[in-house]
Amino acid sequence: MHRDDVWNLIEEARRTGADPNERLRVLCDRLSTLPLPEIVGFQVGLDEVRRPLDTWVAWAAAARIMGGFCSDDGFWYFQPWVIGLGRDAYERVVADPDALADLPEVRRLAGRPFESWSDAEWPQWEELAYAAAEAYEARTGREDGLEDALDALDIDLPAVPNPPGDSLTDTARARLLPKLHTLFP
Repeated sequence: MHRDDVWNLIEEARRTGADPNERLRVLCDRLSTLPLPEIVGFQVGLDEVRRPLDTWVAWAAAARIMGGFCSDDGFWYFQPWVIGLGRDAYERVVADPDALADLPEVRRLAGRPFESWSDAEWPQWEELAYAAAEAYEARTGREDGLEDALDALDIDLPAVPNPPGDSLTDTARARLLPKLHTLFP
């Protein structure tokens, strides 16, 4: 599946509204109508889209938004959340993770305690990572069908973040993310 096709499906789901559960349902329903190789292609394409977000600067941005801490899992689920914001937002964030401070979805969180964030607002969308597997299972009835199909193609997708290079110092984070440091002091 071409990268543009992945984005078209994500944008189609995004048009259904802000609720991530509804967007996921729409995406899974749409994926489950596709031929099996295209469902596999969506998963591979989603991983390709995720890779440019797998940087220490993006991880630092996620941590800043989430109060200074973002675990491996938290960052892994943050990446699909950014993808779920749509291609335009994604491209701005890939070019400059500090651009997150300009997004309404992030600005709404600023100055509010975490406890007041609804599930729909939380900057994580773990379920997007499983949309293709759910659609594959809906088509075949096989719970591990997507994983088996990927194995048969000798495709090993990462399951945790793995940014290249060294992590950032606190000074580097502040220098690279000035808007987020102001928005989330």
